[in-house]
Amino acid sequence: MLNISPNSINGQIEDARYASFAKLYSRSTGRVLLQLLTALFGIGLVILFIPWTQNIRSMGTVTTIRPDQRPQTIHSVIAGRIENWYIKEGDFVHRGDTILRISEIKDDYFDPNLLGRTQEQIKAKEMSVNSYMEKVKALDNQIDALVQTSQLKLEQATNKLQQAYLKVKSDSIDYKAYKLNYKIAKEQFDRMEKLYKDGLKSLTDLENRELKMQKAQAEMISAENKLLTSQNEVINAQVEMVSIQAQYRDEIAKAESDKYTAMSSMYDAEAIVTKLQNQYMNYSVRSGLYFITAPQDGYVTKAIQSGLGETIKEGAEIVSIMPFNYDLAVEIYVRPIDLPLVRQEQKVRIQFDGWPAIVFSGWPNTSYGTYGGRVFAIDNFISDNGKYRILVAPDPDEHPWPDALRVGSGTMSMMLLQDVPIWYELWRQINGFPPDFYQENGESLASEAKK
Repeated sequence: MLNISPNSINGQIEDARYASFAKLYSRSTGRVLLQLLTALFGIGLVILFIPWTQNIRSMGTVTTIRPDQRPQTIHSVIAGRIENWYIKEGDFVHRGDTILRISEIKDDYFDPNLLGRTQEQIKAKEMSVNSYMEKVKALDNQIDALVQTSQLKLEQATNKLQQAYLKVKSDSIDYKAYKLNYKIAKEQFDRMEKLYKDGLKSLTDLENRELKMQKAQAEMISAENKLLTSQNEVINAQVEMVSIQAQYRDEIAKAESDKYTAMSSMYDAEAIVTKLQNQYMNYSVRSGLYFITAPQDGYVTKAIQSGLGETIKEGAEIVSIMPFNYDLAVEIYVRPIDLPLVRQEQKVRIQFDGWPAIVFSGWPNTSYGTYGGRVFAIDNFISDNGKYRILVAPDPDEHPWPDALRVGSGTMSMMLLQDVPIWYELWRQINGFPPDFYQENGESLASEAKK
């Protein structure tokens, strides 16, 4: 066969009798290799055109759709000392059930009858407010009485002044009449005296005229005196009127000053009452904070504080609670390059930790052990890890998620996109390099912008 030996077997063996010789002589090695490569190329070419479901693979965790359904920590609003525990880890609690009781550690609230004493202070100050209010009313009445009295006094003084004016007018007329009588009597006396000197009248007639003249003069002087007295009475009446105005003005001003002082004291007392009422409500609310209760139905998962007699600070964590009723969801993060491919109500296949699965990412219908979901919400701003957060809710058209699933479990998610040929997906993956603007090392864009 190899023609190594000088003894040839050609012609001595019939090749047709053996199938192996027929196969060896039928084709060459190069031809076989060419056919093999051609077949592989054809198979690869066919595979490139096989439909492939685009998907975005992402790790995530199980969470809830609503924030009030997620695990929460109960805090102590006030500082205190632990006195009693009413629950243990794993217990189911209803809303309003007491978890533990604490006692006061601040000396401002040690008084066991603090609410009662504060209420007594409020009542005392309210009585003080009422007293000031009554005083203000009394001063208002006093001011009204003073105003009325001053008006009457002024009217009386005005009438008196008017009477004085009329008396001055009357006395002035009398004075003019007596003055005229005196003038006539004096002229008659002068004529009589001239006649007496001429010897025409007797001395007796002269003396009578002189007596009448003196009498007229006396009456004139008396009338003048009465006129001056009347004028003085006018001045006195004017002075009295001014005095009345000044007197009652001062008295009214003093009463108003006392009234405003009483009102100021009343307002101060009302402010103190309001402050005491505020303190009373604060004390009342604080007394209700000694009992820490469950905010909703759920299970006590962990007691963060422990023991009896230990002191806790304001805002200290007490226990963590998992709500009883919750709607599960999956929280995943996608790269910015994949975000344009995501839309609301988009289907997602989810593999939960602890549930075995056989996954073919490009052919989800052939996968086993995965559960269906739909995109529920997409964040509008990038997260600190450089990716966008997406919430996935259960798909009502798919098999329900496992009952034993718990919040915080890990997941492997595949967001199903369009059906494309395999060659197109390879081309997208090879050429889809993300730009340097997106950070995946945990730094946020805000911190990068600050730099």
